Amino acid sequence: MADTPGAARFLRTAGQHATIEPDAFTGGSFVLSIGGAEQSHVNLADPSDIFYEYLRRIGHVVDLAAPWGEPITALHLGAGALTLARYIQATRPGSVQYAVELERELLDFVLQQLPLPTGTQLHTLIGDARDALAELPPELRFDVVILDIFSGPEAPEHIACTEFYLEAGAKLTRRGVLIVNVGDEPGLTLVRSQVAALRRAVADVAAFADAGMFSGRYPGNIILTGTQGPWPEVWTAALTARGPHPAKVLSGVGLDQFSD
Repeated sequence: MADTPGAARFLRTAGQHATIEPDAFTGGSFVLSIGGAEQSHVNLADPSDIFYEYLRRIGHVVDLAAPWGEPITALHLGAGALTLARYIQATRPGSVQYAVELERELLDFVLQQLPLPTGTQLHTLIGDARDALAELPPELRFDVVILDIFSGPEAPEHIACTEFYLEAGAKLTRRGVLIVNVGDEPGLTLVRSQVAALRRAVADVAAFADAGMFSGRYPGNIILTGTQGPWPEVWTAALTARGPHPAKVLSGVGLDQFSD
């Protein structure tokens, strides 16, 4: 490796330093921080083990997107430390994945510090998420498209909109799902706008989160999933059972309260 865990890398686009430090509590795990704030957690010893709750919820949705263990095609818009790319490779060997990251220095730093498991088929693209969609080969289709860019009410307008979701949805296979992590503040203004935008772009939408998040009183993450047919009610039961607990899934009329 060009660097050693604990070293920092300056990110020119963000104007901040990134660090990767060993997790003092879990052997074989590392924490990526940007500007002093924790961003990602990676367990190199067991990539199927996901520490952050919202990423575990995304992983559970990915689990339902195709029969267990079957390779899939996946597109990650927002790469971070590639936690979910590692999870997909661990649980679905042979999957073909693409990752888009705005910050070249961040992606280089992560790959140098925390190499991907042998056999991982990951293609990386540097640039804006929406621009990258247009640059992908036109025939390329994905079983899952994961958007993990939003981190508060100030979301990029050219991505937090129906037009972007229509473009992303056009890249899905027939069984494909569009998964959007929405980090929001109390009141859930961004969640409400994104539920409405997604509903205009795909056939059905569901929201998956800690049950307390739906009260709108707390900051946190809600996972939105867009499907190309009716939301499978068996997925509601499966996701609720898998947690992390307490887990809750809203779909159909139950989600209407979060649609602007």
